[in-house]
This record gives sequence, structure tokens and C-alpha cells, in this order.
Amino acid sequence: MREVQSSAQGPAPSEPGGADSLQQTTERMGAARRLRLAAAGAALSGLLAIAGCSSFGKVVDVYDLGAPKSFAGLRQGTRAQLLVLEPSALKSLDAEEIVVKTSPTQIEYLARSQWPDRLPKVVQARIVEAFENTGRVRAVAKPGEGLVIDYQIVSDIRAFQAEIGAGAQDAQVSLSVKLVSDRTGKVVRSKVFEASVPLDSSASTAVVNGLNAAFDQIARDIVFWVLKAV
Repeated sequence: MREVQSSAQGPAPSEPGGADSLQQTTERMGAARRLRLAAAGAALSGLLAIAGCSSFGKVVDVYDLGAPKSFAGLRQGTRAQLLVLEPSALKSLDAEEIVVKTSPTQIEYLARSQWPDRLPKVVQARIVEAFENTGRVRAVAKPGEGLVIDYQIVSDIRAFQAEIGAGAQDAQVSLSVKLVSDRTGKVVRSKVFEASVPLDSSASTAVVNGLNAAFDQIARDIVFWVLKAV
């Protein structure tokens, strides 16, 4: 009976974890959620700003380099296994940009145009493809692919550009190539391969088509030259 009278005299004090505690917890959770949303919004704004500068603000056309697929007159084949090293190149050519020379001493880059990767890596990949496309090589690979090697193909890109100016308008490609015995380390043979293709215009598509045609000639010549020696 005393317990009933005591409870009737006034409201019972709040217990820990009661309504007040629940309200405080809810408020804290709401504040934390608002902070998380604000941080996520700031991060998204930053990403959009970066994307706006790199993608929306600068439209770049990506052009590829092809590898020859047919080799008329090729009779040689080999059981040797070949390693194609990444070509060396000066910094102006060791890039994704497509080089244009408007004079013998002035280097520029084709506007809003680039290769799919650094030029030496693209050239390396296409030379590998060229040998594979012959169907006359036992194996050809790039470093790190676990092949037991008989010969290395070592090269240097000396020219890979459109030359426009003073009445000239050509695509110029030049590669210095060495065939090296992997067993002895000696150079079996070496040669500088060069090709020049006239350009119809200085437009990006014309320049890239000209460079593709010049490289196709050189890649084909390299294949014949190597297979005659191994």
C-alpha cells in the first residue's frame, strides 16, 4: 500500500536509458549522419572538379598504331625464341603525345591527339604482334613473360613524327635495331630502318594514317631482316 501512495505523489525519476537518454542518442546519431553526408558531398564535388578539368575541359582523340598482318614473299621461319625489348627514345618521343616538327629544330605536338600509351610501349607491342602475325616464329615475347630466350631485339626510336613546313609534309619514322644473341651477348647484326610517307594534309587523321603507313613498312622490313638471320 505504501508503494502505491509513493508513486501517486509524483512522477518517478527518469532511469538511465529512458526517454531522455533515447532522445540524446537519436540526436547524436542524426548529427553523425549529417557529418558523413557532408563529407561525402565534399568528396564528390572534388571528384567532379577533377573530372571536369581532365575529361570535360580537354577532349583528346586517342589514335592507335597498327601491326602488319600479311607478309607476301616471306619464306623464312625460325625455331628460335625472340625477346622484343621496349625501345629507347628521347623524352620528346617517350610520351603519349604525337610529335609534329615544323622545322628541323622545333618540336610541337598534334593538338588534342595522342597514342593509347607511351610511344615506345606501343611500338614494342606492335613489333611483337608483327612477328606473331607471320605464324613462322616459335615464340616471341616481351620481358617478364617467362620465355627462355635465344635472341633479343634491341631498338631505339630516332624519329616518329609528322614533318610539316617549308614545303614539306611527310610522316617520318626511323628505328635503329640490333639483333643480339642472348647466349653470347654479341650483336648478330644491326641496321637503321627508315620510312617516309607523304601526307595529304596536316589534319590529325591524315598525320596518324601517314605514321601508320610508315611504321607498317618498317615493321615488315624488321620481320624479314630478323628471320633471315635466325
